[in-house]
Amino acid sequence: MATIPPNKLSLFPLLSLLCFISIFFLLSISKRASLSSPNTHRSATVFTSKSDGSNSANCDFSDGSWIYDPNPRSTRYTSNCKEIFKGWNCVHNNKTNSLEISKWRWKPKDCDLPSFNPLEFLETHRNTNIGFVGDSLNRNMFVSLFCMLKSVPGELKKWRPAGADRGFTFLRYNLTIAYHRTNLLARYGRWSANANGGELEALGFKEGYRVDVDIPDTSWAQAPSFHDILIMNTGHWWWAPSKFDPLKSPMLFFEGGKPLLPPVPPATGLDRVLSNMVNVVEKTKRPGGIIFFRTQSPRHFEGGDWDQGGTCQRLQPLLPREVEELFSVRNNGTNVEVRLANQHLYNYLKSRSAFHVLDITRMSEYRADAHPASAGGKNHDDCMHWCLPGLTDTWNDLFVATLYTIKGL
Repeated sequence: MATIPPNKLSLFPLLSLLCFISIFFLLSISKRASLSSPNTHRSATVFTSKSDGSNSANCDFSDGSWIYDPNPRSTRYTSNCKEIFKGWNCVHNNKTNSLEISKWRWKPKDCDLPSFNPLEFLETHRNTNIGFVGDSLNRNMFVSLFCMLKSVPGELKKWRPAGADRGFTFLRYNLTIAYHRTNLLARYGRWSANANGGELEALGFKEGYRVDVDIPDTSWAQAPSFHDILIMNTGHWWWAPSKFDPLKSPMLFFEGGKPLLPPVPPATGLDRVLSNMVNVVEKTKRPGGIIFFRTQSPRHFEGGDWDQGGTCQRLQPLLPREVEELFSVRNNGTNVEVRLANQHLYNYLKSRSAFHVLDITRMSEYRADAHPASAGGKNHDDCMHWCLPGLTDTWNDLFVATLYTIKGL
């Protein structure tokens, strides 16, 4: 009968052990990645962890996963907050999972993201003006902060600084928050061909949208000099080729009152706007003012865009592979423009010490379940804005945690 040499026989237990360890390791990785964030973004929100006073390790608040918590740590506010735009009030509009949306908690990998305390915030930010400058997604965030602060008893006064769309002052603390609506950050409006002709007319342009890359929208021109804290954004969808038809209503960019020739594409126009915006803010901001720029808020249309029957009917956050299908630049995902716009933001903000980037994109890409969808009251699914209460409450957790870190609180 054949025999196995002793030196080969001794390898069997070792090989078996190695196979077992490898299988266990792969399974553990697979399980851990179920709702974890793929490392596909360049993050700019890395701060010292406060989860343990003895821990000096850096924590990336934007890199983590969503954890289901059937018993949330606190009730931030209710759907009765009157400032909630009716299309975003998913509880009143009877969205199927409206009460489940806030039961998902964002957990960074190396620390905890605290749920901010409204009373503590008001106490530590007396005599402070906070401004939100941007599109309707920044209004989404503004309303979230307002409703959380309003949960603290005290007299409230409606008051709007110059150019603001809406604003409130919490009188006991003399804290004002305001929202300045702007989509492109630059001044823009309809453009029609001049009967006397011109350079654009000579190229065959008859109508479109004029965007003055070096002139801020009047809605926010005074905001940097007025607000102690500013949260800015520009809507990526407004820069997407599908927003302005390149033939019927193209974006035509002007600088110094003259058209940029030859005409430049939206991506180049965005670069020019960001370059000028950064210079304006740095020159006009208040001494000691803190400026945030929020990254792009993702849309979750599936099966087509908003005007092509696209929907967002999911009831739970996406898995990592589903996120990549929708947003991957490499794979030309359905909603890829959010990451493309972020690349332009990082390029212009990376060397500007006056700006702090709030990276909300990564955590938001998973939350296809948190839009108003068909409960938004429109003739199509709203897969762009967010239910309130909902995801933008976590954006404000990130904003406040970052602010406290910057100020050493």
